[in-house]
Amino acid sequence: MYLLWYEYYQVLPKPHRYTLGQRIDYLLVEIIEAIATAAFLMREEKIPYVRLAVRKVDVLKILLMILWETKSLGDKKYIALSLRIDGIGKMLGGWHGQLQKQNSPAK
Repeated sequence: MYLLWYEYYQVLPKPHRYTLGQRIDYLLVEIIEAIATAAFLMREEKIPYVRLAVRKVDVLKILLMILWETKSLGDKKYIALSLRIDGIGKMLGGWHGQLQKQNSPAK
């Protein structure tokens, strides 16, 4: 996902490259960081980092939509990024659900 974004980031119009583009780039790095951190923690310590990644993915979707609506990102590029982000969101959602089940008190 990041490699594809980086390719598109290079050709964004300058007004958005240094505003929304930089913010999206930063969010992607934060998402990678949160996922990498959660991967190496004990099960009960993972949930806050997975939640953080989920929140940042949601913000990322909105910012990409803004780039698309302002015609700074073409349809094909937006679709390519959106498909990858949706996949990441589904994986994170599944991971979060699994962690909640595993950490819930037994009935």
